Amino acid sequence: QVLLVESGGGLVQPGGSLRLSCEASERTLSNYVMGWFRQAPGKEREFVTSTNWGGSSTSYADSVKGRFTISRDNAKNTVYLQMNSLKPEDTAVYYCAADRTYKSRWYDWNNWGQGTQVTVSS
Repeated sequence: QVLLVESGGGLVQPGGSLRLSCEASERTLSNYVMGWFRQAPGKEREFVTSTNWGGSSTSYADSVKGRFTISRDNAKNTVYLQMNSLKPEDTAVYYCAADRTYKSRWYDWNNWGQGTQVTVSS
């Protein structure tokens, strides 16, 4: 079991930026695939981005490509989500997740943080 704690959410104006952090309790975070997901009110949780253990392979949802960047610092047991050019439709609770292998369905990921709220509004 990996404990994950997200931080960095908040209120931002459209076009603004935020950086989310996800700190893990696991000392060998490099063994895990890391992902970010989000859930807007009344909607199902959806995939945002993921990265392999070395950070050499990443994937993004079409809705965030070119605006969001995932990165990781295994020495700090931390994964980041840099979000630029934010839009009102990016408003959601953002969750960090970890698993030994990539899972295509969000509900198959085994380790989750508590989530952090991101609100994009003027």
